[in-house]
Amino acid sequence: MRKLGIIAVLSLMALALAAVPALAAKAHFKPGSPQFTQASDTTLDASGYLAGLGNYTTLVQVDATGTPDVTCTSPGGNESPGQNPGSVDVSGAQTIPATDVKNGNIFFDVVTEEPGAITGKQGGCPNNNWSATINSIDFTSATVYVYQDFNGDGTFSANELVLKKTYTL
Repeated sequence: MRKLGIIAVLSLMALALAAVPALAAKAHFKPGSPQFTQASDTTLDASGYLAGLGNYTTLVQVDATGTPDVTCTSPGGNESPGQNPGSVDVSGAQTIPATDVKNGNIFFDVVTEEPGAITGKQGGCPNNNWSATINSIDFTSATVYVYQDFNGDGTFSANELVLKKTYTL
């Protein structure tokens, strides 16, 4: 009888230890998530629901790429549109405390930061003596990264990445 009790306890412990990593390994977006909307002329909003998470602090990061609409200003102050601007990248992140993870589910809402300054050449201006101003961005893709702080140190590392998905916009 005692041997049976020990086997039962050990089996339950093994099952409990195996269940924690399994929860995080099944992180996924709920149907209809994420949704992407233009938050402003130059920022992107990504929002939605995640499920299958463990009860850990979660970081949702969004990296977006798009084609900017640029106004070039000559050294003399004359404005003209940029002719062949390159692409621009913006990103944003939201940290969600472990206490907000309910039954493995969370809602996230990440707005990217404004793009940084670009050179005249990056904006499609004749040269870097011209200044380039980004008026708007036509976003073409976004990648959503989901990390969980398994080790509880307040940082997120590559081995804590539980979900990564790229979307064409």
